[in-house]
Amino acid sequence: MARSVQQLFDLTGKTALVTGGSRGLGLQMAQALGEAGARVLLTARKAAELESAATALQAQGIDAQWLAADCAQPEAIASLAQEAVQRLGSIDILVNNAGATWGAKAEEHPLAAWDKVMDLNIRGYFLLSQAVARAGMLQRGGRIINISSIAGLGGNPIAMRTLAYNTSKGAVLNFTRALAAEWGPQGITVNAVCPGFFRTKMASGLIDSIGEAQMCAQAPLRRLGDDEDLKGITVLLASAAGKHITGQWLAVDGGVSAVLG
Repeated sequence: MARSVQQLFDLTGKTALVTGGSRGLGLQMAQALGEAGARVLLTARKAAELESAATALQAQGIDAQWLAADCAQPEAIASLAQEAVQRLGSIDILVNNAGATWGAKAEEHPLAAWDKVMDLNIRGYFLLSQAVARAGMLQRGGRIINISSIAGLGGNPIAMRTLAYNTSKGAVLNFTRALAAEWGPQGITVNAVCPGFFRTKMASGLIDSIGEAQMCAQAPLRRLGDDEDLKGITVLLASAAGKHITGQWLAVDGGVSAVLG
């Protein structure tokens, strides 16, 4: 018998690991997964921010835990995956969200900064996906959601100089497609979300320098993303409602990427 829409989106009994989950988009996605019934484990580098985020989710009735880890470090990623499985029993949903950016002219971009962005934004996604798959997802199936960006869809206006960030987010898209093709037979779906501008800690400086009103004017919906706009796509891609979607990306950007082409 076909399941109802409510049943398809229900995540009761599922577990989720969300990187960069202490604030911003990661916390919004973790909240969505928890509201749909999943048990969530938040991870990021700063313990105090993680503890505060987990406490806020718990106050909403969400089963939330936290574990500090640096997802740019291979040893930390291996320990994170092992500890996550010990705490949760298994990992059904992985949200690769932790990220970094750097602003510099291409001809002046420091190598260390390039490596910092690449190590977290794409190598970290690969290593954690690999560790979670080895820890049981290859046997049970599961969902991987990679956070890219509309910056990964092309270049930037001249005033925005984020070469490493754009390159890393473009890499996330093909990483998503390649991994989806390879792990599909094991029942693992792999998809990407490309957010536009949300007033996160990472983006606020850029929004303020350009002007929020001007950024809104450039979006067909005339607005920035808010604290709800990633919830629906997150639950769709994490749940049975999205079981036939893999190797895909979706921009959640108020239509900015449609204008840019």
